[in-house]
Amino acid sequence: GWGEGSLDDTRAASSATIIRMNTITSIRQILLRDIDRLRVEIEAFEHEADLWRAVPGTTNPPGALALHLCGNLQHFIGATLGSTGYVRDRDAEFAARDVPRASVLAEIATARSVVERALGELDEAEVAREYPARFLDELPTTGAVLMHLSGHLMYHLGQINYARRFHAAPAPSPRFVT
Repeated sequence: GWGEGSLDDTRAASSATIIRMNTITSIRQILLRDIDRLRVEIEAFEHEADLWRAVPGTTNPPGALALHLCGNLQHFIGATLGSTGYVRDRDAEFAARDVPRASVLAEIATARSVVERALGELDEAEVAREYPARFLDELPTTGAVLMHLSGHLMYHLGQINYARRFHAAPAPSPRFVT
């Protein structure tokens, strides 16, 4: 039962809480959760140099992807919705190399703070309003932009996770052909 604290009870209580939340609160919590996951991924790289080594077959190293995510969130949420004055340099996000892990983590912390503050100030009605700037050559609602940004964060977070595991993988055993 509910009072026994089983895993099923915890899941049911968690689902009930999410269902009762409004859209902006839910999106804010999901973005903050995934920004926290980004921080954990960057911290988990065993060798800092691996942040700047792209996985074979890819273009962007995980450190550049992390900086790209931070710039993306600070621009589309911070500057556009939160009026932070942030000026984005997207090319620099992708061109960055050998930035110390501590600096990448500081950017993640800044992005998290900006998202928390900006989305904390929006009301539920804002989700249905037109986003205050052109986005991908369209004029979607703020809610649609926030869902897109959440998906974008998750997509690159998965790439960073894969790169971390790739770089941490032991070398395969040599095979000898006889």
